[in-house]
Amino acid sequence: MSLFDLFWLVLILWSLVPVVQRRALAAGRVRAIRQIQAKRGSRVITMIHRQEALSFLGIPFNRFIDIEDSEEVLRAIRLTPPDVPIDLVLHTPGGLVLAVEQIAHAIRSHRGKVTVFVPHYAMSGGTLLALAADEIVMDENAVLGPVDPQLGNFPAVSVLKAVEQKTREKAEDRTLILADVAEKAINQVYDLVFHLVKDRMEPDRARELAEALSKGRWTHDYPITCEQLRAMGLNVICGLPQEIYTLMRYYPQPAGRRPSVQYVPLPSEGRSPRDV
Repeated sequence: MSLFDLFWLVLILWSLVPVVQRRALAAGRVRAIRQIQAKRGSRVITMIHRQEALSFLGIPFNRFIDIEDSEEVLRAIRLTPPDVPIDLVLHTPGGLVLAVEQIAHAIRSHRGKVTVFVPHYAMSGGTLLALAADEIVMDENAVLGPVDPQLGNFPAVSVLKAVEQKTREKAEDRTLILADVAEKAINQVYDLVFHLVKDRMEPDRARELAEALSKGRWTHDYPITCEQLRAMGLNVICGLPQEIYTLMRYYPQPAGRRPSVQYVPLPSEGRSPRDV
């Protein structure tokens, strides 16, 4: 074999490495999902949104809940027998209201028990999906978030507050139009949250929860912890099964960039880090 032939052989093998890695990850995900399904007797659906990179340029972009996600989740729910429990693993910053509402209504209508697992965070639209479930299981440090509507770069509640402070006579037509849309959006989300939780708590408690989450009590990225969610009257369990952590290992951030966090895993609890 000549040096030229060896060069091309190495190049071909090198180009196959990402393909092999992707297939190994995909196989690991399927294996982990099947293990959870066998243990819990449920249908496992994952919605994991990581920061991903375009295959050629390597430009990072963020994933979010979109219509394609809703189509796939609705299909999975439709293929699940009515009495079979559903376990939804969520890791998402949120997404399109239309897609989120479709999934939330499908979850709420499923006859079997629906459990949402949150390993790290489920913000905005992800929180709405968690509210639609019968039970929320979270890591002790995982969080949900407010669901107040956003109009472009502005919170809807802040648009209304700006018009109120400036008075309608001094506001521009564009601002008044935004205020009208903002008011409708807030009312729609409030009604949705109330509808999702009204059967699992007292009406006054459900209205209080809907108002807290939809009407701008906090900023949109405010992290709501397990303890806070329990205090609001939600059925939340703090502590994930080990199988969920194992599953999340098969959804790593894309390779090709220097990791910002590194550590050496301990082989056992009985040894200190300096012994590794």
